[in-house]
Amino acid sequence: MDKLIIDRKKMADVFARYTSAYNINDEKISLKVKHTYRVAALCDRIARSLKLPDYDIDLAWAVGLLHDVGRFEQIRNFGTFSDADSIDHAHYAVSILFDEGKLEDYLGYGNPCVCQYIKDGGTGGKYGYESLDIIKKAIWNHSAYKIEEGLDERTVLFCNIIRDADKLDIFKVVNDTPLESMYNIDKNEIPYSEISSEVMQALREKHAVLRSLKKTPADYMAGYIALVFELVFPESFCIAKEQGYLENIMDFKTENEKTKVQIKEIKEIVENHMALYINGR
Repeated sequence: MDKLIIDRKKMADVFARYTSAYNINDEKISLKVKHTYRVAALCDRIARSLKLPDYDIDLAWAVGLLHDVGRFEQIRNFGTFSDADSIDHAHYAVSILFDEGKLEDYLGYGNPCVCQYIKDGGTGGKYGYESLDIIKKAIWNHSAYKIEEGLDERTVLFCNIIRDADKLDIFKVVNDTPLESMYNIDKNEIPYSEISSEVMQALREKHAVLRSLKKTPADYMAGYIALVFELVFPESFCIAKEQGYLENIMDFKTENEKTKVQIKEIKEIVENHMALYINGR
């Protein structure tokens, strides 16, 4: 199996040049630049915890660096991070990297078949570049409700690494960013909102919450908490506990008595779920 040459410094330099074309003083742009570097580092840590070969650790890191390339054009063109109100940012990243050929900027040096792979429309199998297929599929699936079916075991591994790393940093972003600024909602509504029955049921069933089910500010908060049920690797649960962001999110300040009872139940569900993975390491 041929291997890509992955030069972390080169790739980081290219990413820095790419993002410098955007307004770094824009809070949304700055947030995504920092998010990208943290996610790449988390991919590295998760891959190391799995005792993967050095090359696979570098590949996981590379996926992390490239996963949100679509976010910057999304902000420039639509002014929002909401995929529902604009475009699917993960699919847009794939389009920028593969259809527009930007992947060559990151990986073209020392990897002459990257250009051929792109020209062939992402069907570079005869060139042995399965790593390019992994990068493409991992980015495409990183924010999907579920990973698409039919992928091989190795590709699924990298999809799960980037999905775990992304969710872990989303906990930080949500912890650090007021709900009202994320969703342009009236902050006075937040303390009095309830978690809808459909969203509570998703948490009781321990799975992510569909975007279409989220109706209230409290629903959005609960939806972020539910991401913990989609984490795959024991190391990811250890990181979540170590960070403390998820715990902070669950300390949702509410004046609604029903919501207080719901949050108490959610905490118990989440703590028991995390303990299964952390204690079972």
